[in-house]
Amino acid sequence: MNFIEELRWRGMLQDMTPGTEEQLQKQMTAGYIGFDPTAASLHIGNLATIMLLVHLQRAGHKPFALVGGATGMIGDPSGRSTERDYLSEETLRKNQAGIRAQLTRFLNFDSGDNAAEMVNNYDWFKGITFLEFLREAGQHITVNYMVAKDSVKKRLETGLSFMEFSYQLLQGFDFYWLYKNKEVRLQMGGSDQWGNITTGTELIRRKEGREEYQAFALTTPLITKSDGTKFGKSAGGNIWLDPAMTSPYQFYQFWLNAADEDSTRLIRVFTLLTKEEIEELERQHAEAPHLRILQKAIAKDVTIRVHSEEGYDLAVKASEVLFGKATLDTLRSLKVDEFDVIFEGVPQTEITAEELAACKDITDLLSTASKGEVYASKGEARRAIAQNAVSINKTKVSDPAASPAIEWLQNRYALVSKGKKNHLLKKV
Repeated sequence: MNFIEELRWRGMLQDMTPGTEEQLQKQMTAGYIGFDPTAASLHIGNLATIMLLVHLQRAGHKPFALVGGATGMIGDPSGRSTERDYLSEETLRKNQAGIRAQLTRFLNFDSGDNAAEMVNNYDWFKGITFLEFLREAGQHITVNYMVAKDSVKKRLETGLSFMEFSYQLLQGFDFYWLYKNKEVRLQMGGSDQWGNITTGTELIRRKEGREEYQAFALTTPLITKSDGTKFGKSAGGNIWLDPAMTSPYQFYQFWLNAADEDSTRLIRVFTLLTKEEIEELERQHAEAPHLRILQKAIAKDVTIRVHSEEGYDLAVKASEVLFGKATLDTLRSLKVDEFDVIFEGVPQTEITAEELAACKDITDLLSTASKGEVYASKGEARRAIAQNAVSINKTKVSDPAASPAIEWLQNRYALVSKGKKNHLLKKV
């Protein structure tokens, strides 16, 4: 597998320094990407750059993932109009642990010569004094060079602290340290990182006293939606890789709801499907776009790799329950802990044993016992039943005077469907 060619057909190659492709064809090359622990989890915007490391390793090269324990204390000004909030060391340590655990899902850390490695830049910065850093890095990069970077120029009008201004020098020193101590020759990242990355190649060139470049840079395009808006956010915020922050169901639904015009790019960037497999899926999708074949293929591939096969199966089951053709048997198959996951965000009402005992018929259950939260009144409930708009546990209710003795799933839950809307009753 040719790494650069793989990136080209997938649309994942933005810029690279001269000689990068030749270096990668010449020998196994170590390359790295840095991830600052500014949150407890990575998100799907980070996943685009993680895929660079995945393809690098699949092509036989050695990937390094750098967790920025030191640079996370500063904050990268790239792409920001204001300074980041300062994070405590305790928060940073917690975030670092979460990111490390997530990265192990994508890279092989036990594959011999090209096994992935994880490093933390705090390990080398903690022993360097400020004066030593100025002598080691500061004397080799001019202020003129640093100010010319887009990430700096865009912030000069609104204000840029010396701390943030120094960020590119810190990132450049990361590259130099890995170059000297781990024989890393390539740094990669999103296109907004080009200025920071090339500062590293320049620092290496100047410190090594060579005219020719011995270190290389490569970036991938930032992912945006077809309407130009930022990719990776939903109405609730970022789409995280941590299931505690974005459930597998919500994660799956995000990909399933992607626009057709976005899906042809997303399937190339985020899945490991081959060119032939993707082109066949695109052909099938063009013939029947209403089946959302592309979106389902993306959602399956990415959900399994991020969350597991079980996470994917639960997400599909949840989608069937809430939007598809799930049956009573589907509901019966759900485990107790799956109800809370699937019905997160669905209106819920708790019903006591005393309230149930007082119900004379199904109309009472849907109105009086539910405190008016399912139907506001008995009359409204009767009208909905008469219009064939009510189901309990995926079974139509046709008689407003029917017995209230319904089946309680797992002896606790009952799903009321009001047309296309869902409401969960919980017996306590």
